[in-house]
Amino acid sequence: MNWLSRKTSRAAGAVAVAVGLVLAAASPAAAQSAIRDTEIEEIIHEWSDPVFTAMGLEPSEIEILLINDNDLNAFATRGRIMGVNTGLILKTRNPNELLGVIGHEAGHIRNRHTLRDGAQGAAMQPMLMTMALGALAIAAGAPDAGAVLLGNSQYFGTLSALRYMTHQEGEADNTAARALQSAGLSGRGLVTFFENFRSQEVFSDARRYPYFRSHPLSSDRIENLRRFVAEQSNYDQVDSPERIAQHALIVAKIHAFLDAPNQTLREYPESDVSLPGRYARAIAWYRDGQTDRALAAVDALLAEQQENPYFWELRGQILFEEGRPAEAIGAHQRSVELKPDAPLLRINLAHALIETRDPARLEQAVDELKRATALERDNTMGWRLLSQAYASQGKEGEARLASAEMYFAAGAELQATQFALRARDMLERGSAEWTRAMDIVFASGATQEDVDDVDRRNSRRNQGGVIPAAG
Repeated sequence: MNWLSRKTSRAAGAVAVAVGLVLAAASPAAAQSAIRDTEIEEIIHEWSDPVFTAMGLEPSEIEILLINDNDLNAFATRGRIMGVNTGLILKTRNPNELLGVIGHEAGHIRNRHTLRDGAQGAAMQPMLMTMALGALAIAAGAPDAGAVLLGNSQYFGTLSALRYMTHQEGEADNTAARALQSAGLSGRGLVTFFENFRSQEVFSDARRYPYFRSHPLSSDRIENLRRFVAEQSNYDQVDSPERIAQHALIVAKIHAFLDAPNQTLREYPESDVSLPGRYARAIAWYRDGQTDRALAAVDALLAEQQENPYFWELRGQILFEEGRPAEAIGAHQRSVELKPDAPLLRINLAHALIETRDPARLEQAVDELKRATALERDNTMGWRLLSQAYASQGKEGEARLASAEMYFAAGAELQATQFALRARDMLERGSAEWTRAMDIVFASGATQEDVDDVDRRNSRRNQGGVIPAAG
């Protein structure tokens, strides 16, 4: 499990456009970091992609961010990005409940529900009208009535926003239920998930889960959804044993990586011989510094599943973080062989290669990172390591271009432009790398006039001339 700054700029803007966050104080992603885990992401997409397809969405275009936050929350934003808190995943009781929530958020994406165009607008119109009536009342000689109207303008705006949000929630519910049915799945999980938290409706905002502050829940909404779902022919479909096992593994892995090791070891004692239990203990021992015990536990898992790329990944991670990168290479190499299209696994391998400080390994590290960033162009960790590898090889132009890519992926346009311009001056004019550097410059908002101005200033500096002060 990796904490990586992926799609930082897009995720950080989630508050402005996230569905149902009018009344929330802050973005669900703003204060917490996104985490990456190829195994969990793969399982969730395996479950969800048929539902996305049934909605008419392209699964490869849906970005599911795992948010390291214990609060029960999920959200959808512009750009087809969906955020799911680890706290929400842990509170689902089965795969169908988690899939129901994901289907609901995808319903918001499918129906293009956004705050900017929806609930905020719904709130503003009655608020402005009420303020206008208040001003007219004051002008007409009724200052007390005008003051009351002005004071209540925000209240009426909030009521309108809540009505709009409730309408959107109902639309997303129905869209999710229809898509689950079309995918041959039951929508029961969405209903049972909401039923489990029905009591949240009577709590104050301070005591309610963020998900139910931003997704208004009511008994009527649950009953309407229940009736709609119960009419579907797949209502009685149940989760397969394989999916139940996958859900248990996801829950165990999240607990093991995010909870204190002693807590994990209490929840998954050695008497628990299930796969999730043994997996969780291996992770907990590794995080607790019990390296030999953790490696022995992983080796026992590998003895049963030699072709499991994630057990190899964990073995490599344990060795790497123990300061044994050369020993980690073999495990990471095996994980890549078993899952060649997983960019994070290639990044793990490249990181181990770089940290050996062996110049002979740098070319393989560069190759792995180029493949990883080709698969996932917005992976800032991949670009940062690629810059480091190129710098170690003395390829300064390529190193600066990789840094420009890193900043561009993170939405830091000024820094992306600066590094791209530096790279341009070190790369062969007209080469693919030179062209890419210029693409980043222009894509970051610079104009040809800006570039010409930089060139003139550099020329004067190189000639020892005086550069006039700006302004």
